Amino acid sequence: MFALERQKKILEILDRDGAVWVSKLSTEFSVAEETVRRDLEKLEKQEVLVRTHGGAVPIDENNVELSLEKRKHTNSESKEKVARAAVEHIVPGDTVFLDASTTTFYIAKLLKKMSNITVITNSIRVINELSGCEGIKLIAIGGKVSDNQSFIGSVAEDTIEKCYFASKVFFSSKGISEDKGVLESNELECGIKQRMIANSKEKFYLCDKSKIGRVGFAKLAPLDAISCFITDAPDIPAGLKKVFKENKTKYEII
Repeated sequence: MFALERQKKILEILDRDGAVWVSKLSTEFSVAEETVRRDLEKLEKQEVLVRTHGGAVPIDENNVELSLEKRKHTNSESKEKVARAAVEHIVPGDTVFLDASTTTFYIAKLLKKMSNITVITNSIRVINELSGCEGIKLIAIGGKVSDNQSFIGSVAEDTIEKCYFASKVFFSSKGISEDKGVLESNELECGIKQRMIANSKEKFYLCDKSKIGRVGFAKLAPLDAISCFITDAPDIPAGLKKVFKENKTKYEII
């Protein structure tokens, strides 16, 4: 069996069983354990799994943040679709918070065609995209620069909390579930988003279909903090719909 065939089979087993073990794969493929470890190392570099002691788990199981370059190409069509729907809620005169998610980067691209909009963001990519646009007043939140090309940390959090307020915030996260709420896997980004949410009148949660039911270890916000839920999922779980109805939360399935 060639390496590519083994690696494809490893991903199939991982998807089926939720974990793989070096010793079992070695026996199943009739290869040395070191060969299996090299396969797992290569797959980890592709960011499709995370190696553990003696095996590997899916990347979501370990709540590991994908690199910026990887996330830019993950569910990009869904994120662009959600971004187009979100921009429909932005009108001249608005002041908006944009977090450092990929979806808000797509929003920024669309905002370049608008005017009389104030954007407050911690995303360096959004800053680069909107810098120089005549119709956009751009406010950058300073602080420590993260691997996600965003400003994070106490300086950024305090700046938002004490200095800036917005009519609307557009944010995303690791996932959402009816019993745990809005969840994140990056504590530093979580702190930024929480302050943006607290200082915004309307809160728009941008949810491509991959995020429904996914969990992260950090609680970003309760479900009743959402003003409008925008998703490209074909449907929303009944439990979420029930909570949205109870909280009078608007939702859009696009």
